[in-house]
Amino acid sequence: MPASASASDAPAPVPRVVGPLPGTVPGDRLADRIEDTYPFFSTPDDLAAAGYVEQEFHLSGTADAFALDGTKVATAVPYTTRVIVRRPAHAWKFTGTTLVEWQNVTAGYDLDALWNAESVTRAGHAWVGVSAQRVGVDQLKTWSPARYGTLDVTGAGRFTADELSYDVYTQAGRAIDSGAVMGGLRTRTLLAIGASQSAARMTVLYDRVLPQQRPVFDGYGFIVGTAPTRVGVEPVFQVLSETDVRSAQRPADTDRFRRWEVAGTAHSGYEGQAYRAPISERDLGGAPQYDCDRPAFSRIPMHHVTAASYDHLRRWVERGTPPPTARPLEFEPDGVTKKRDALGLALGGIRLSQLAAPRALNTGDNSGETFCRLFGTHVPFDAATLARLYPERGDYVHRVVTADVANVHAGYLQPADARQNLADAVGGTR
Repeated sequence: MPASASASDAPAPVPRVVGPLPGTVPGDRLADRIEDTYPFFSTPDDLAAAGYVEQEFHLSGTADAFALDGTKVATAVPYTTRVIVRRPAHAWKFTGTTLVEWQNVTAGYDLDALWNAESVTRAGHAWVGVSAQRVGVDQLKTWSPARYGTLDVTGAGRFTADELSYDVYTQAGRAIDSGAVMGGLRTRTLLAIGASQSAARMTVLYDRVLPQQRPVFDGYGFIVGTAPTRVGVEPVFQVLSETDVRSAQRPADTDRFRRWEVAGTAHSGYEGQAYRAPISERDLGGAPQYDCDRPAFSRIPMHHVTAASYDHLRRWVERGTPPPTARPLEFEPDGVTKKRDALGLALGGIRLSQLAAPRALNTGDNSGETFCRLFGTHVPFDAATLARLYPERGDYVHRVVTADVANVHAGYLQPADARQNLADAVGGTR
């Protein structure tokens, strides 16, 4: 765990744990008995086949309340929240690394934006989603009163701007570290991760609240969102999609900070949308539909880079080995317009094979209603363009392999993902 000293020598609070809660899919969210309900957004992934289990717990305790500027505005405010745990069923499969995601609530409900079954189970890590914010918890209470009706992160309505969220999240980390929600598994490396709005909340936590707390997380991953400016003991890794990089001004890498920018990727791309659509049908009665100005959802797999970043962050914590640096996206002299090649693809940045050997225009840009600006674009090339790019048999696969070998060597891509890329390229599925 972190070696940095706390502002206080008082014992750090560990919440009370209830669970694992009964009830699994399929179930009735509105049933009167909790055992007849099931966890909201329970994953449809076949965890058992991977040697994993999904369990849900309630956490209760008292938390301090903090304003956005870090001012402590109240102490010992009662709360009850939930965590969802996806972990190896047996200790022999567990790496000792637990990814603790601050659930995203931008859509009005808890979203495990960074869960990826393939990469997490392949690595042998555990993943825990924490419901830290009012919007998500309030939706849970309405969605299944029997299962979630006792939850509250507002101090009975006193704090409705998520003042408790920072301490609730760190206390969830302590519950994980204690083993109380891990089925006997012992976590050695505890990594805090959050995407988009959650990254913004974690930025406040790191910059302004963490100096007042006993540290619990060993490292922090800020994905498609802001990152701290304070220089702390715990390393900070920021990974941004093309959507998120708005100007040529950026902080420099240091021995405690890394920033990666991934060309062609979207803030919210195809993989996440495809994963969540059937869950939304099941739990919300339908998946969101969008009318964007251009064909939406970049298909450059941002999750391949985030998976690599987690392993780099783990090694940074455990061995003191910083992640590799990465070339930034390129901008025109005005500092706000991204440079693009003749195909319209962004220049610079980490260039996965889906962009380096393109079969479509994938960008981080779009416009239109609601969240369209976050989805990027995906426009397949016509036959004439493909023939011009790949005139000889095998040209396409050769370019895929060349790009992936370079990215694996650089540390931006895991070998297993490179192998799948090759299989997809040979099979014509990408």
